[in-house]
Amino acid sequence: MSLLKIGGFIPFTTVDYPGHLAAVVFCQGCSWRCRYCHNPHLQSFCQGTLSWKNVLAQLHERKKFLEAVVFSGGEPTAQAGLPAAIRAVRGMGYNVGLHTAGIMPGRLADILPLVDWVGLDMKAPFDERYDRITGRGHSFAAPAESLRCLLASGVPYELRTTVHPSLLSDADLEEMARTLRSLGASPTKIQEFRGQGCTDIELLCPG
Repeated sequence: MSLLKIGGFIPFTTVDYPGHLAAVVFCQGCSWRCRYCHNPHLQSFCQGTLSWKNVLAQLHERKKFLEAVVFSGGEPTAQAGLPAAIRAVRGMGYNVGLHTAGIMPGRLADILPLVDWVGLDMKAPFDERYDRITGRGHSFAAPAESLRCLLASGVPYELRTTVHPSLLSDADLEEMARTLRSLGASPTKIQEFRGQGCTDIELLCPG
């Protein structure tokens, strides 16, 4: 199994997988540079700070107390070792949740049969407004395709949108809502911008 590069681990949470007591594995590495990212230390594709062997040992110890394991990041679908890691966790009897920005729709499609719930980021309307958040050109195409894959899969999900007034307007949010309705998707959950971890001075000190 390809080793998973891990940048952090939360042994207990009640908020990262709705309705489940879970642990969170933070996968190292992300190819986007979202301006409001609260985990910038996870962006680099470095080795990580924890071993997969150590995380598995902790999950074994907590089997009586937890229901699920969530793979978050960074961007977990960027790691080739994710499917094998998910299978290992499922083999322990855990439900599996996935947090993703939809950066790699092909890999997400392969992973969807292995997971029980997905939290998918919807950052902006599907056009160049996505790029001003992600720092990458034409970035809206991948999450748009990921959303289509997710809806077709039938896997339970939650769509989440982080809102900073400098990046998204009320009109942008209304447009997103119309698009989601037209696709038959659930409304996105609005998350207000929080400065913790963010390194973008313009967002932290607007005006």
